[in-house]
Amino acid sequence: MTNLRIGVMYDRDWAPEELPGFARQAEALGVDDLWVVEDLGWNGGVSAAAVALGATERLRVGIGITPAPLRSPALLAMELATLARVFPGRLVAGIGHGVRGWMASVGVAPRSPLALLEETITSVRALLRGEKVELEGREVRLDGVQLVHPPAEPPPVVAGVVRARSLELSGRVADGTVITEGHGPRDLENTRALTAKGGATADHTLTVLSFCCVGEDPDQVARTLHPHTEGHGAWLGRPQEEVFTVSGRPTEAAEDIRALNAAGADTVVLRIVGPEPLRQLKAVLDSLGR
Repeated sequence: MTNLRIGVMYDRDWAPEELPGFARQAEALGVDDLWVVEDLGWNGGVSAAAVALGATERLRVGIGITPAPLRSPALLAMELATLARVFPGRLVAGIGHGVRGWMASVGVAPRSPLALLEETITSVRALLRGEKVELEGREVRLDGVQLVHPPAEPPPVVAGVVRARSLELSGRVADGTVITEGHGPRDLENTRALTAKGGATADHTLTVLSFCCVGEDPDQVARTLHPHTEGHGAWLGRPQEEVFTVSGRPTEAAEDIRALNAAGADTVVLRIVGPEPLRQLKAVLDSLGR
C-alpha cells in the first residue's frame, strides 16, 4: 500500500467521557488517526478533538466535519490555531456544508451553501497562515481580522463534501477532501477527477470514511451492518447493496482497504459498528501487517 494512513472514527453515539480511554487504546494499537464528529445535537468537534489530542502522544486527530453554517470563520480559526500550536502537526480540520435540514432547524441555513463553504475555507486557511483577512463575500464578512497567535505549522483544512460541484470546489480551495461512508473504489476515481477539475494538485489529500464490521460469521456481519447501510444508502440515493463497506473476515476487510488505497485514498477512516470496536480494529490492523 502506498503511504496509506489508517484511522478510526469515534462514533457520535459513543459517550464523550469514554473518548480519552478509547483514544489511548487506539494509539497503543498503532492506528495513525482518530477522527471525531460534529453533528447537530451530538458532540462538539473542536472540544472532542482537544480531548483526544490531550489524551494521546502521537495520534493525528481529524475533525470530520465542522458545519460551516454553525461556525464563524474567525472563531473557528481561533480554535484551530490554539489546538495547532499546542499539538503541532497532529490536527486535520474538516469543514463541510452541514445537513441542510439541521442547519435550518437552528436558523443558519445559508442562501448559497457553495459560497459559504468556499468563503469559510478560504478565510480560515488565510487566518491560520497569519494573514489579515478582508472579505466582503456573499455569506462571510471579515473586516481586517487577524490572529494574534497563528500556528507555526497551519493544520490542513479539508472539505467534507459529496456532490460534484462541491468536490470541484474542494479541489479549488481546500488542502484535501473527505468523503463520507458508503463510497467505494469507483467513487474515489470520480472524486479524484472532480477535485482535479477544480484545480487540485498532487498534494491534495483524499480521506475516505467507511463503515467497518469484521467477524468470522458473514451472516452476523451482514446483520450488524444492515441498519447502517440501509439508512446511508437512502441518504446517498443509492441501493443498499451498493453502499461500500470494509467488512467480512479481517483478511477481507484488509483487501477492501487496499482497494480504496489503490483507487486514490490517502487515509481510510474506519467507522466500526458492532461489539468490541477496538478488538475489530486490532484484527484489521493485524491483517494489514500493522
